[in-house]
Amino acid sequence: MMKQWASAVMTIVACMALLTGCGGAGRTEPQPSADTEITTAPSGKGESTEAAPDTSASAGELETTTVSPLHVEGTKLLDSAGKPMQLRGVSTHGIAWYPQYVNADLFANLKRDWDINAVRIAMYCAESGGYCTDGNKEQLKKTVRDGIDAAVKDDMYVIVDWHTLSDNDPNMHVDQAKEFFGEIAKEYADVPNVLYEICNEPNGGTTWAQVKRYAEQVIPVVRGHAKDAVVLVGTPNWCQDIDVVASDPLDVDNVMYTVHFYAADHGQWLRDKVVAAVKAGTPVFVSEFGATAANGDGAVDVKSADAWLGMLDKYDISYIIWNLSDKHEGSALFTTNEARDPIESDLSAEGRWYRQYLRERR
Repeated sequence: MMKQWASAVMTIVACMALLTGCGGAGRTEPQPSADTEITTAPSGKGESTEAAPDTSASAGELETTTVSPLHVEGTKLLDSAGKPMQLRGVSTHGIAWYPQYVNADLFANLKRDWDINAVRIAMYCAESGGYCTDGNKEQLKKTVRDGIDAAVKDDMYVIVDWHTLSDNDPNMHVDQAKEFFGEIAKEYADVPNVLYEICNEPNGGTTWAQVKRYAEQVIPVVRGHAKDAVVLVGTPNWCQDIDVVASDPLDVDNVMYTVHFYAADHGQWLRDKVVAAVKAGTPVFVSEFGATAANGDGAVDVKSADAWLGMLDKYDISYIIWNLSDKHEGSALFTTNEARDPIESDLSAEGRWYRQYLRERR
């Protein structure tokens, strides 16, 4: 998601990226200013500078997990017994701005009350506070580790998201990505809970050939340590051009390709693309979606959102909703700053809708 741009240059880049988006329905979220502290919420209610408490163990001290190792076969994500595994979960907002939502208490609450089984940890690259700009790399990596450890503690899967956005083409920071994923994959090589999302939303005219070139450099780094880990690869045009993969997929096992949608703007035309891609043999993973407009704001489009999740359930496609925060926008799941034990009154309209949808399908 986008926040207020750090500079006039990034504003121009963002506008150019938006113009190249599908039907003009790309991402339009503003970025925090360049002097925003890494632990400060960029806007909205419940702004906080309190970092998440360090309550997790290091990777070497993690409790034994009970989740099944995952692998990809055909278009399906499967468990170790060969049964289809559908991940249904939540994504953090940028962990530089909302680290308080990265904790085992919250994850356990959502697992118990909402019936989620996965959490996505979103670490921005090029925005203010990002890993490749002015962010505190060690603090960001610590928050990622805290998120992984919290998910493992609660027997859930966890997606480590390299959140490209205003950098458009992930090749801009390929060396930093290789460094980051090499470190995390080495540390969690034997932890089956972890999936690696190596680029969030290629945009601004970035082609599938460019994404492939990036993936062919980063995936070997992950696999050099976590040889069987599932890797998620973003697709062009804000992860809407899933159709380009079918004729030129990566020659790598255990890879899935991501689609992102926001239900109020992305309707049947994009659902048709997803179904066609699956029928063509493409393994699809919805690593981010919202029930609102593509800019992350506005009202929940229940009819479209229900149609989306109904289709995804039919094809056993995993989906992760945006976002764990109390930011003053429609796609924030909370309206209060309760970040550990939320109840229904703490939830936004999107939060209430998603909770009900999942609970009805226990």
